[in-house]
Amino acid sequence: MARSRTDHEIPGLVEAHYFSSFGCFKITGSNQGLRSVQLVDTKPCPAGPIPRELRTAVKQLDEYFKQQRKEFDLDIDFSGYTPFLRSVWEQLLEIPYGRTTSYLSIAEKLGDPKAIRAVGQANRNNPIAIIVPCHRVIAKNGDLQGYFYGLDFKRRLLELENPLSFARQGSLF
Repeated sequence: MARSRTDHEIPGLVEAHYFSSFGCFKITGSNQGLRSVQLVDTKPCPAGPIPRELRTAVKQLDEYFKQQRKEFDLDIDFSGYTPFLRSVWEQLLEIPYGRTTSYLSIAEKLGDPKAIRAVGQANRNNPIAIIVPCHRVIAKNGDLQGYFYGLDFKRRLLELENPLSFARQGSLF
């Protein structure tokens, strides 16, 4: 399971790019942990050597997109973010592969059922897409809501993880 680190200064950051069937991702980290995974609109996706600090993250992302990995085993660096954001992101790390939860459920786990919108904003500000799985959070009624890369992208990720529950109507025929 991904682990967060919050008790250190941010040393020099390194970055790499990774191309998947979902697009080009820019990955940032340091020897302390992963700092960001962001979809970028860069064509072509920059190639180049992967810094040592990011090789495991790139390998695990590749395995995830090939449906060979269901859990990430990475250090994550949430330093510099508010305690509330970190607490929401820690809850996201607990959502199992192929499953979903609601914004309300996360707010309740944090002890404040009225914090639904704040949980949604924390999801929107999640710097580590895919690995900190904010795409697994849906509305209480089961509707897909909000995703910084759009609902189609969110549906594709959920379909990758659980095709029986999230496949588009008719996509099985």
